[in-house]
Amino acid sequence: MLHKRLLGGATLLSALGTANAQNDSAVGSGPNAAGPTWDHEDFTTSPPVYPSPNATGIGWEEAFQQASDFVNQLTLEEKAYLVTGTPGPCVGNIAPIPRLGFQGLCLQDGPLAIRQANYASVFPAGITVAASWDRKLAKQRGIEMGSEFRGKGAEIALGPVAGPLGRSAYGGRNWEGFSPDPYLTGILFADTIKGMQSTGVQACAKHYIGNEQEVQRNPTVNDQGTTIEALSSNIDDRTLHELYLWPFQDGVKAGVASFMCSYQRINGSYGCQNSKTLNGILKDELGFQGYVMSDWMATHSGAPAIEAGLDMDMPGGLQFTEASSEHSFFGGNITAAVTNGSLSIDRVDDMCRRVMTPYFYLGQSNYPPIDGSEYAENFWSEEDAVYDFELGPSNVDVRDDHAKLIRELGAAGTVLLKNTNNALPLRTPKNIGVFGNDAGDLLDGLYTGALSLGSQGYEYGVLTAGGGSGTGRLSYVVPPLDAIKTRAAQQGNDALVQYVLNNNLITNSGGYSSIFPAPPDVCLVFLKTWAAEGDDRESLLVDWNGTAVVETIAASCPNTVVVTNSGGINVLPFADHPNVTAILAAHYQGQETGNSIVDLLWGDVNPSGKLPYTITYEESDYAFADITNSTELQNTNDPNAWQSDFEERLLIDYRHFDYFNESVQYEFGFGLSYTSFSMADVSVQRVGGGALTASPPDNSIVPGGNPALWDVLYSVSATISNTGDVAGATVPQLYLGLPQPSAEDVSPVKALRGFEKVMLAPGERQTVSFELTRRDISYWDIYAQEWMIGSGDINVFAGFSSRDILATSSFCPLSDSSSDSSNSTQTYGGWDSGKEHGDHKGSWQWGSKEGKHPHAPPSKTV
Repeated sequence: MLHKRLLGGATLLSALGTANAQNDSAVGSGPNAAGPTWDHEDFTTSPPVYPSPNATGIGWEEAFQQASDFVNQLTLEEKAYLVTGTPGPCVGNIAPIPRLGFQGLCLQDGPLAIRQANYASVFPAGITVAASWDRKLAKQRGIEMGSEFRGKGAEIALGPVAGPLGRSAYGGRNWEGFSPDPYLTGILFADTIKGMQSTGVQACAKHYIGNEQEVQRNPTVNDQGTTIEALSSNIDDRTLHELYLWPFQDGVKAGVASFMCSYQRINGSYGCQNSKTLNGILKDELGFQGYVMSDWMATHSGAPAIEAGLDMDMPGGLQFTEASSEHSFFGGNITAAVTNGSLSIDRVDDMCRRVMTPYFYLGQSNYPPIDGSEYAENFWSEEDAVYDFELGPSNVDVRDDHAKLIRELGAAGTVLLKNTNNALPLRTPKNIGVFGNDAGDLLDGLYTGALSLGSQGYEYGVLTAGGGSGTGRLSYVVPPLDAIKTRAAQQGNDALVQYVLNNNLITNSGGYSSIFPAPPDVCLVFLKTWAAEGDDRESLLVDWNGTAVVETIAASCPNTVVVTNSGGINVLPFADHPNVTAILAAHYQGQETGNSIVDLLWGDVNPSGKLPYTITYEESDYAFADITNSTELQNTNDPNAWQSDFEERLLIDYRHFDYFNESVQYEFGFGLSYTSFSMADVSVQRVGGGALTASPPDNSIVPGGNPALWDVLYSVSATISNTGDVAGATVPQLYLGLPQPSAEDVSPVKALRGFEKVMLAPGERQTVSFELTRRDISYWDIYAQEWMIGSGDINVFAGFSSRDILATSSFCPLSDSSSDSSNSTQTYGGWDSGKEHGDHKGSWQWGSKEGKHPHAPPSKTV
């Protein structure tokens, strides 16, 4: 039935875009929507794209031939079970074929750790990597995670994550990915993939696509017995390409082995049988040569899903722990469908070649065995297994020296938001107060997957990662309190460390009164915010009444420093409290969290993190992209009721706040340091010569799409100097303002198109260059169905955050073919990104309390 509905939707996504573009209305209908009026009916169907393209092994030619030779030796039944999950020692398993020397495949969670394992590391989360803005650390994290998956015998690591992108600040799984900015996510996503696969492990790009909330991600059955279909993410074509597809395209170009399709529907059709997104976009437009696996229980049909582009069904059975040999959409149904002629053997062969090509490309025919302890940690027992999997020694320790990187990245991904009166770094405080339920050791065990947790997670103990399949099993954790005690003892001044970790005691029972002498020289308050798979956040405030904890401590302590471990955006009502002298957004740092924080507090490491999202003043500021949910929907009897219209289109996070000229507390890309930096000599240069055409040259598709999209056409350079007296790193950032296409949805005022982390000694300077590809300076044309360079000037903004713009310029790609096609560069003279920015004072801030910059865009009204 679902497949018939998909086939019946004959309207192309491009036509949907055309219908929107031709509407005379200037403003959308949703909260703060921009652009033509949104017509929901335009987005209720997804067009059929058949047949599923055959892989040709582009870039993997030798491995593709090996895969073809292998598949030619398989029986029909073996082919069916090569693409169907089965019970086994891992989270997902593909059966071995002993007669051909194939050991099977072991698939393991997840994006920050090999979750189902002991003696393994828990790394910082994706959001922490994004806050580091550090490509080298992102890749090294991928390498070290990959080595741990390999050491445990897992051929496939179920990560990294680019979906959710982070459309809504409330998204329960935002922390698994990187940033709501597609460019930042795409770069770090690709670097992670390259790092992981360099170890011989297959990475899996997930969750493709539009998986931006947890509520109603799967169909449910109500009290009347009616099946209520999963939420439909309704997305226009341009937004799909420029936001949600962008990082996945980077992943394809990076050579990712596999994709995981998402639970929810996209424009009316389920993500794992949407032929437009799987066949039309991923395999045809992007030239993806690997395989698409379902998320666990996200398969809703057999042959229809296969024809729509799904290559592997996980975990295999119709029920979560059921053996696929008993009941499956794939498995025996594939053999039956081929036998009766309803499914082509050619399609099945393509599925098998897609599965086996990365296997041979990464040399997995000679691979470590699966850790012998896996069954003991799995939801399947060894008795459930239908096939014999080779098991190696148990309890293999794969952690190596990875704690060093974890500690470094945990600090690098922490953002110093406020630092008044040089409150940080600490010197040798004699009396140290530590407060808050995030400061201490875990009371309920080292594995949150074993706990039944509510909307706020566990109450006592530092928060190192979120919940669900993306979490990790800790082998140890360094709590902040322990690290602080250790560091205080090293001061040599007999420092006193006093603490109260019970939030309720602090706010309601005078817990602070137990501190003596008081006030301490510094009061360190540790707060946390839980986020997990399966539900979305209920609030953007810190959990466990953390705001009141800060206010209570700050009322008596004039030097209150706040540290948050959070899975995403927090609104911080206490940010302007005069006694709150410093704020650190530490995100999810992994097992070395306490050491990472102490390194920053005492100045052993200079803060260099930058926000990968925007922090505003009120929760209501994020209503433009809210979670779709209501009491009415929860009680609906309409199978198709759950509809999430992405009316904001391209304007999420800072793009929204910039377009509507709204004030924010801390802007995207913002972060303080213990030193200061300057930017000078910004210039724009054309790379190569000759006139450019609006559309790219017509080329054969390779992984990543038209190769012309990756041609470097311009370079922007700038000189960065450390003008302070402390060594430190900063992140110069490049934004572009593309011309507004005629008869199209609105374009953002500016969008990130370059960044680089630069480490400088005092007085040192370095020139950085940002390469701009054709895709970077193009928009997705819904009429031409192509990336096009628009007519007019492209504005260039260079600075240290999205609103601290230090130099501007422009260039016009279609009107000037000279070697230097930029207009004059305007630099805002002599501005330093200095310590005084702790009061959030810069050269200018759009919509800030200091007023608008003279070159800010005009205010937009709804």
